[in-house]
Amino acid sequence: MDRLLANPGRLLAIVLTTAVVAYIGWKVILSPEQALQFTFNGLSVGAVYALLAMGFTIVYSTVWFFDLYYGAAAALGAYGVFYLRSQEALGGQYQVNTPFVNVVFAAVVAGVVAWALHTAFYNRLRSRFSPTVLRVGGGLLSAGAGAYTGIILTYPKELHVILSPAVGLAVALAALWGLSLIYRRIIGNRGLRPFLWVAALGAVILGAYCGLLIAQAPGAKLYLSWAVSCLLAGAVGLALYRGLYMYMRQRARSPLVMLVASLGILLAITAFTTIVFQSAPRPLPEPFGSRPWSIGGATIKGFNVFTVGMALAGFFGLLLLLKRTSFGRAVRAIGDDEEVSKVVGINTTVIIAVVFFIGAVFAAMAGVLSGHDTAIQPRMGLLLLLKGWIASVVGGIGNLYGAIIGGFILGVVEQFGIWDLAGEWKDVISFVVLILFLSFWPLGLLPRK
Repeated sequence: MDRLLANPGRLLAIVLTTAVVAYIGWKVILSPEQALQFTFNGLSVGAVYALLAMGFTIVYSTVWFFDLYYGAAAALGAYGVFYLRSQEALGGQYQVNTPFVNVVFAAVVAGVVAWALHTAFYNRLRSRFSPTVLRVGGGLLSAGAGAYTGIILTYPKELHVILSPAVGLAVALAALWGLSLIYRRIIGNRGLRPFLWVAALGAVILGAYCGLLIAQAPGAKLYLSWAVSCLLAGAVGLALYRGLYMYMRQRARSPLVMLVASLGILLAITAFTTIVFQSAPRPLPEPFGSRPWSIGGATIKGFNVFTVGMALAGFFGLLLLLKRTSFGRAVRAIGDDEEVSKVVGINTTVIIAVVFFIGAVFAAMAGVLSGHDTAIQPRMGLLLLLKGWIASVVGGIGNLYGAIIGGFILGVVEQFGIWDLAGEWKDVISFVVLILFLSFWPLGLLPRK
């Protein structure tokens, strides 16, 4: 007791926490059905916040600055789906397809592919082929990737047909990689080549079959647009790091400069989105699982359950990537000391670029899932950015476990906080939570070790 009296701030924090828990407990006793409803809603919203917080966390724990582009990435994810499926929204009353937008994203993809090919294969193949052959081949492949992206964006009504070869190729490569990995673990490298030929044949057959299924499934267009939008947002994130952030980090060596630069990018993309799509809110097409279920007197949609599942899948996927792979070990090494990582041979430029890509994909998926629950508007990215940051602070900045826990806690607290208030107070409650944590628990619930 004497310690608490000597530290009034800590005493106040304990009193506030006790009051909040007592209030929620009292409300649960009064109306358990309503409490269950707020819990469902909070978990669904919290899953979106958790995805954003995880994207923040992987980037921040690697390069130690908050990339505000992730707010724009969330908006790009949502508006990418609308761009590709606008003929299905509002009964086809609003459609948008701008050649300038198609060319810009095609150029970004071409540039990213060119850099990836040069980084991954140039040094390995230059002993076998001349630099001219490598440059021409890489240029043709990157130009082809850019042109393919442009075709996808120009003809969204045939999205399932245009993307079927890409889906088939992805399935075939994934199957071949998985089979070879299993074979190496069980038998080793002995006799691997004959096995690879057989596995390659099976993978090609499986890929062709999956591609044919997609080509004959028009209903898959909405979900293919999710993948396209997230990959485009990730490509933009990677391009921003490789084309801008990397040079600024080398010259400025100040997180504040990077923060201001990313803020400028966020505002520029928000303005660009407003010009292309106008400022009025737009709905996304209705996804699967839109019919509500009744559980214990509360209602929840299957899509909300899917949203929570996506957050959990993203968490476990990142956890395995960071803990069980050489890439994850390189990420942790860069986060500990980037200069030492360079000395021991880690290609920090490539690793950090991939981290920016992954973070942007997580943010874009959060924007997609949020957009299917509420109408999208150009400034949605800024609010989602702030909520993801608050979730990171609540859970513990730089801690992946804290990111997902902080997201779900923030979502549930928001929902219970508006029990006796109007829904507009939800954002106020989030910022009150932020102030309390910065005042009393600045390291969050699970501080990074």
